[in-house]
Amino acid sequence: MAARRLLLASLVLSCSLLPCYGAVLFSSLQKTLAVTASPTSGQVLKGGVDKITVTWGLNQTLAAGTDSTYKTIKVKLCYAPLSQVDRAWRKTVDRIKKDRTCQHKIVARPYNSANKTFQSLEWTVQRDVPTATYFIRAYAYNADESEVAYGQTTDAHKTTNLFQVESITGRHMTMDVCSICFSVFSVVSLLVFFYIEKRKSKRSQ
Repeated sequence: MAARRLLLASLVLSCSLLPCYGAVLFSSLQKTLAVTASPTSGQVLKGGVDKITVTWGLNQTLAAGTDSTYKTIKVKLCYAPLSQVDRAWRKTVDRIKKDRTCQHKIVARPYNSANKTFQSLEWTVQRDVPTATYFIRAYAYNADESEVAYGQTTDAHKTTNLFQVESITGRHMTMDVCSICFSVFSVVSLLVFFYIEKRKSKRSQ
């Protein structure tokens, strides 16, 4: 009986720990990365047209060795609170695996702790980025691909240095060309079909 209770208690404990395994909370991360971006506060960028220059690196005021576990830096485009209202699919959650704030990847690069030079990238805003208000965040990952630190272009309340993106609406020229080609092909195929059927009917007579 005692053995059964012990086994049951072990199972319950294991089950309670499973959801927490690998769960990194944003609130547990240190803000060690300095991140800047070219858009000015309130600037409106057009998807598929405008570019963003992003710069990131370790905050130089921190103690040596702070970044000893950093292996990868991933930079992402993130929704500002203004564009998360009544949109559960963009909801901010403390558990990063379930967080929907930063859905748009900009770049991922290896991190070399021996090189303290800031890195930068010019990124064209993608056409499929929804119209919304954004900021940029960078995460540092360790060898296990777990988030260990971050940095962002806005303040803790995500109210400063925000910019907007206007997505491109309407069909792309490539889609129009494909549509025309498909229509022409359909008409030609129909004419060929009628021609073959007409020849068959003549032969049967």
